[in-house]
Amino acid sequence: MKGTPRFVTTTVEVEGRTEERVVEVPAFPVEPWGPEAQLKHVGARARRADGLLKTMGRAPYVTDVRRPNQAYAAIVRSDVARGRVLSIDTAAARALPGVLDIITHADVPARTRLFLPEITYLGQPLAAICATTPAIAEAAAALICIETERLPHITTVSEAETSTALARPGHSHNLMGGGPKVVERGDVSAALAAAEVVITREVRTPCALHSALEPHAAVAEWEGDRVTVWESTQGIFRVRDNVAKAFGLSLAQVRVICEAMGGGFGAKNNAGAHTFIAVAFAKRLGHAVACVVDRPGEQIDTGNRPSTWQRVTIAATRDGQLTAIDLEATVPLGISGWEESPGDIYHELYACPNVRTSVRIAYVNTGAMAAFRAPGHAEGSVGLEMGMNALAQALAMDPLALRERNIATHDQRRGRPYTGNRLAECYAEGARRIGWAARATRAPSAPHRRRGFGVASQVWSTGGGPPAYATVRLNPDGTAEVLAGSQDLGTGTRTILAQVAAEALGHRLDAVRAVIGDTATGPYNGNSWGSMTVASLTPAVRMAAEDARRALLDAAAGILNVAVDRLATHEGRVAVRDDERSLAFGEVTAKLGNVMIQGHGSRGPNLDAAGIVTTGAQFAEVEVDTETGVVRVLRIVAVHDAGRIVNPTLAESQLEGGIIQGLGYACFEERPLDARMGRPLALGLHDYKIPTHADIPLIDGHFLDGADPQANTVGARGIAEPAIIPTAPAIAGAVADALGVEVPDLPLTPWRVLAALQRRSP
Repeated sequence: MKGTPRFVTTTVEVEGRTEERVVEVPAFPVEPWGPEAQLKHVGARARRADGLLKTMGRAPYVTDVRRPNQAYAAIVRSDVARGRVLSIDTAAARALPGVLDIITHADVPARTRLFLPEITYLGQPLAAICATTPAIAEAAAALICIETERLPHITTVSEAETSTALARPGHSHNLMGGGPKVVERGDVSAALAAAEVVITREVRTPCALHSALEPHAAVAEWEGDRVTVWESTQGIFRVRDNVAKAFGLSLAQVRVICEAMGGGFGAKNNAGAHTFIAVAFAKRLGHAVACVVDRPGEQIDTGNRPSTWQRVTIAATRDGQLTAIDLEATVPLGISGWEESPGDIYHELYACPNVRTSVRIAYVNTGAMAAFRAPGHAEGSVGLEMGMNALAQALAMDPLALRERNIATHDQRRGRPYTGNRLAECYAEGARRIGWAARATRAPSAPHRRRGFGVASQVWSTGGGPPAYATVRLNPDGTAEVLAGSQDLGTGTRTILAQVAAEALGHRLDAVRAVIGDTATGPYNGNSWGSMTVASLTPAVRMAAEDARRALLDAAAGILNVAVDRLATHEGRVAVRDDERSLAFGEVTAKLGNVMIQGHGSRGPNLDAAGIVTTGAQFAEVEVDTETGVVRVLRIVAVHDAGRIVNPTLAESQLEGGIIQGLGYACFEERPLDARMGRPLALGLHDYKIPTHADIPLIDGHFLDGADPQANTVGARGIAEPAIIPTAPAIAGAVADALGVEVPDLPLTPWRVLAALQRRSP
């Protein structure tokens, strides 16, 4: 018997932020799949539902959308870092054959905040052109003449502290709140004063760019007073909300579709300038308009992981027990944005009674930051783990043993236990796989090369959370469809949802299809971010499938003239227990005629009494050329505890992708700036180096077997962001091990490595 749904307040952690939400309690309970559950589809290496389309080049990405009379927009950007628009001359551009329209600040709703006359960073959109072809639009954009008044700009935290020029109009402080955000537990000053061993290190991490292979893109088409937007996005419902608010529409007037997506990594969580430009032009012209951000625009104006400066102080007893951790950090965010502190991981990863973080955040005249895979934690882990390595050296202690000595057994920030934390097993299994105990016997490949090993670990909140909804319906032929308002970032969401639904229904996997990526057809689901999709949406799908299965069994019981509790489902058949009779799903649904079986599911509230986290350890083996300073990563071993793995192949792909991005963060990637002009210098993937096939080492990714029934009814936690957190510090530790000297600034470029070697030389 279904109960009456009610609403409660629950806490959800998203990208390191804690949010209070009012959510619906599921209408009926679903027994969690525990570690002992015997499952057929969940846990199997099912083939990707969209694999064939992608390998054939037929996956419908937004840049492949072609609508009748579709036109193309190009963005005109500022070439100064700070200033004021005095005039815009569009005459030459309008005269170019094929140009259809030009819009500036006066032509768009104020709520879009498009084409503002106050320039606050180089690359800020100032106008847009629409033409019959992309080439004509780009050519016309180059013909627009914009007269600007150049004003003083700032690009560093030190400039922000001393400059009288405001980075952002209307803000009285360059630094957020005028001072640092300090979070402390215990008494750090007293602990440092009484400590037996204390180390201090300064670490710098670079500004990194998302560099998704598919750029930001939108196609908009109006039909009367309703608009459809095809968008490459991590959140179709959030884009719907953004467009409706910007153009004064109701939510029912906006439909957003994302059928395929080529990466986002946190940069595609909202509608952007390209979205509003496409919608505005489509409204003015009466037909579809596409706006695709070019690669320079991607690198300047779609977000970044901001750089950090971190001074880390760690104290311990002589046997390696941590007594105090102290962080002072500064973060230049760019012109706007939010940033979960690099200090958060300092409070979470290791058991320590006294922890203090002091983080200053500055607004400067560069493109705004955006969430980037484990924001804050990926940066903070570099400083924390380098500090732990320095402490291990001061104690003459194995760096792995030091970490094992200080495993956090509970959530120290909120004073509650974890639903599960098998970090000790991750350390042990990773050490075995990389041969940690015998690492000293591994000889380099040449006399001028040095071999080194490093280890780092991670913690990340991966409980997911509500609201998330799903519908499962059975067609007259017995096949099933899962309807959900999610989107697939390339991670295999369709496959995962089909596996969970097939398991809960007792159906064949090839008879279940997930329909996602459309706000008009799927019930609400939040953004795909914060490692939340699997942990948030699969419990809703499972509940919907259980609901549909109940209705199916009710119908079959009448047909077979047996009690419902005598029926079971398996591989698409309803069977009578202790009887030879059975019916295929399609035989039951065919007898129902036009009556459709539908099940509805929702994601219930999270536990308040326990923390849900993914933990893991990564080990790196590197070889460093002491003549050239080139770092070659030979091997990464990664072992993580993420509860139940729904599809090992897809989870391993997530793990490898995060590690490859972490490799780039460690060794190659940084956004250099011409401070005099405020101009980013790496505007394409030739100048901004991301890892290529030649750079990728042997990756041994492994997940511990098990499930977390306290986390949700599927027993799964997230893995997307945990994968990147330990990679860079593990590599940095391995380089220091190889050279006998620390390289405190990332990325580990040859010139930084050689400079460190020179500092070591007598």
